[in-house]
Amino acid sequence: MAIWTRRPDVNQIQHIHLNTAVDRLGIEFFDVGDDWISARMPVDDRTVQPMRILHGGASVVLAETLGSCAAAHCINADKYCVGLDINANHIRAARSGWVLGIARPLHVGKSTQVWEIRITDEAEKLVCVARITMAVLKRE
Repeated sequence: MAIWTRRPDVNQIQHIHLNTAVDRLGIEFFDVGDDWISARMPVDDRTVQPMRILHGGASVVLAETLGSCAAAHCINADKYCVGLDINANHIRAARSGWVLGIARPLHVGKSTQVWEIRITDEAEKLVCVARITMAVLKRE
């Protein structure tokens, strides 16, 4: 059963992120399911730290992007979402290629949402797991 109020369209989401940090980091929205959304990010000069491994902050940008986009598609047009908290555990280094993030809901309520984002490398090994809490607010 789909959780979306408005089913996400990856092409539309990609378009609204032009000329933003998401665009600059090379994040590409990938696919949508009934209760998940995914995007990938390159491990390259834009996203690595001096030791040439994926920067933890880049992983958090990917996680927050996915959680925020997913949350925004689970609410009515008279509301909007903002991030309250995000945390991330960096499990394994990624050195090249792409990482794939998938956001799935842990809680979709009237005033808050909690999303888990799992980021894996091309071998499907876990690189990072993050959780974001979103506040659902009424537009004025």
